[in-house]
Amino acid sequence: MLENLALGFSVALSPWGLIYCLLGVFLGTVVGVLPGLGVMATLAILMPITFHLDTVHALIMLSGIYYGAAYGGSTASILLNLPGTANTAITCLDGYPMAQQGRAGVALMMTAVASFVGSIIGLLILAFCAPLLAKVALNFGSPEYFTLMLLGLLAAGMLSRGSHLRSTASIFIGLFLGIVGTDISTGVQRFTFGQPELYAGLPLVAISLGLFGLPEVIANAGRKDNTAVTPGNITMRAMLPTREDLRRSTLPMLRGSGIGAFFGALPGTGSLIAAFASYVVEKKSHRDPSIFGRGAIEGITGPESANNAATQTAFIPTLTLGVPGDAIMAMMLGVMLIHGVAPGPRLISEQPDLFWGLVASFLIGNVLLVILNIPLIGLWVRLLRIPYHMLFPAILVFICLGVYSVNYAVVDLVLVLAFGIIGYGMSFLRLEPAPLILGLVLGPMMEDNLRRTLMIFRGDIWAIWDRPLSVAFIGCSLALVGWSLVGKTRARRKLAAKAL
Repeated sequence: MLENLALGFSVALSPWGLIYCLLGVFLGTVVGVLPGLGVMATLAILMPITFHLDTVHALIMLSGIYYGAAYGGSTASILLNLPGTANTAITCLDGYPMAQQGRAGVALMMTAVASFVGSIIGLLILAFCAPLLAKVALNFGSPEYFTLMLLGLLAAGMLSRGSHLRSTASIFIGLFLGIVGTDISTGVQRFTFGQPELYAGLPLVAISLGLFGLPEVIANAGRKDNTAVTPGNITMRAMLPTREDLRRSTLPMLRGSGIGAFFGALPGTGSLIAAFASYVVEKKSHRDPSIFGRGAIEGITGPESANNAATQTAFIPTLTLGVPGDAIMAMMLGVMLIHGVAPGPRLISEQPDLFWGLVASFLIGNVLLVILNIPLIGLWVRLLRIPYHMLFPAILVFICLGVYSVNYAVVDLVLVLAFGIIGYGMSFLRLEPAPLILGLVLGPMMEDNLRRTLMIFRGDIWAIWDRPLSVAFIGCSLALVGWSLVGKTRARRKLAAKAL
């Protein structure tokens, strides 16, 4: 192990290795901070440049953009209630209320700490446990993925600050939206209305920004001052968290890192599901779940650590199995294939400089991200002092440019506007948009795995009980539902006792 790490650092600490690592993490941070740009669009634009680089340097730069965006994405979520990336949408729930309470600096500082902790833990798991986790992921079939995604949807239903019925309604709306596009099995176009841009389904970036960003802009467009959000004191001392903040954040960061490392190592899940799962665990395990959604620091440190741990361990199935966990990993896989590198179980033994060079660059990149992010916290918090009537046109420009740059389709801009209006209406109906996003993401994958499961078992869905891992996930789902019902019953008894 020491020899392998020494080999990796000899690659990552080379002059060009450091330059491309710094360039990648800096671009990733900028992409994450500016809402609407998106990691996919940035990687797509820079991919042709990497064809003229060495394979290791190309992957170091692209990887830096990937996990750098996970750091920066929380900034816009906290300051402007705009998820810089889809993975940081959950951070809006408690990050933005903290900013409204004048604790934006503390929130950004703790997200940087949580991101670093999650990344380092994910990196250690990547370095020491890649073969073991790859073997576990290899045992997953369609039945296991279907039950795992069912568990994810049930977990999303527990995110509701109020009625679980409203949260479930949001999930079903997301599942219905996930139907839009081309049926993979039959090739039939579903609810595309003859628009070729919708054949691949509804764009996640456009819907995320429409549901989370535009409603906030619409609600505050007529505001002439910025009194709703107070930046507070932005000195370095004021940004430092209190002992109580650190005490409340320690266990959520550790739990979130473990959850993120697990989901990141599973192909097809990724950091979005990890962040949602971490938020659910923190909310359900807290003594007072009502504080979530009102500025609970556990609501940002847990998901942020899970998000960043998942971005590190997402490389496990890509590098060791050749199975990309998401679209970004698929792009990484494409770069490797173009450079003549065949990912798989033999990659570590046949090209140790590539694998361990990447691992070492991840450690260096995360240290660089902390150095870059913490001194710039004051700059991000100062965005809150810009008068809102000057700020919201710039926000709209970033949203439109970012959404249009993904597919260069005017339809995406129309979708942003449409879902902005829908999101504004959902706020009046007290429907949370976060479960909708998860339903949209999991819906197509869940449908695909359900069909494969039915094909494997020749239409007998009950045969799924013969799969131990599937039974375990179903048991976790039932336990989660039971836990929620018990919590609701206790809450009602407390209210009844107070009424008496």
